[in-house]
This record gives sequence, C-alpha cells and structure tokens, in this order.
Amino acid sequence: KVTANGTTTSPVLRGVWIMERILGFHTAPPPGVPAVEPDIRGAVTIRQQLDKHRADPSCASCHRKIDPPGFALESFDVFGGYRTRYRAAVDDAKPEPGVGFSGQRFAFHYALPVDSAGALDGGGSFRDIREFKKLLLEKEEQTVARNLASQLLVYSTGAPIGFANRSHVDQILLRSRSSQYGVRDIVHGIVQSTLFQSK
Repeated sequence: KVTANGTTTSPVLRGVWIMERILGFHTAPPPGVPAVEPDIRGAVTIRQQLDKHRADPSCASCHRKIDPPGFALESFDVFGGYRTRYRAAVDDAKPEPGVGFSGQRFAFHYALPVDSAGALDGGGSFRDIREFKKLLLEKEEQTVARNLASQLLVYSTGAPIGFANRSHVDQILLRSRSSQYGVRDIVHGIVQSTLFQSK
C-alpha cells in the first residue's frame, strides 16, 4: 500500500517512489496544488488527467520527471497483479466475474486500456515496464547503484551520509563496478569500509 490506496493506483506516487527509493532524487510536494482524484467511472485514464498538470508550467517541471516512471508501473494493479485494462465502477454494463487472492469471488467492470509507455526527461522512451527497466540499466546504472549503496550505508550505520562521507560511497562503487554493481559486492564494500567499521 505504498503507492496505491487499496482501490486505485497513482502514477504520481509510484513515480515519486521510484525517484526517491531507486534513483535517490527527492521531490518536494508542491504547495497548494490539489491531488488528482481517480475517475472511478472509467471515462478517462489517469494519464489523461495528469495531462492537465503537465500543461501547467509550474507543475510540468516536476511531472516531466515523476510521471514516466509511474506510468511504467501502471501495468500493475493495487495488489501488484498484471493488468491490461483499468477497472471501473459502472452500473450499466455487465460485470466480469473474478476471483481474489483469498479465493473470494467478486465482479468488476473493465474500463479503458492501460498505457504504460513513457519517455524519460533525460531522453529515451519505453513501451512497458521491461523497456523502462532496460532503459534505467543503460542510462542510470551508476545512479541506481549509488542510491542503493547510500541507503544500505544509512541502514547499516544508523546515520545519514554527510558530505565528508561521500568518498566512502565512491570507493564502494569503484570496487563493485567490475561486477556491474552487484548487490553482493556493494554489501561487501560497505562492510569493509571504515565508515561501517567505525560505527
């Protein structure tokens, strides 16, 4: 329930989560801008609703970065199951029967198709989550590795990484570069660092 409310998903929340947790870029929430409410009728997609934010210059600077990673995850519903269409609360259509994860039967209505394509602010486009992952590995591999090492250092030492500690992160990345920043090598680098051993 990190990026969904149990009923609907949010590309904005998902995009912010990827930007902060995977890439290490923090985005402050805009002051006084209302959140986009999902259209439970299924008349418009969340992408169409977010076009309004991207049309406003004060919103566009952040949404250009946040929305594409969030759109890449739109192929997954609130439970993480793969989907090709959104679901909607429509009274005049025949419901589709379904079975939940707990085995409980339910009925739902299909709405518009999911569009998980996007283009990154720094260049490169993708059609789905697989292409997004490939694009991240091509363009942002070191950024992802730096953020992983930084977060693991914070967790293992119990202290935030200060300016003076950045050289430790650089050394860890340098040692793990030959393994394409493998997690095992990053963890070994952290454990062998003086920053970890002195805490």
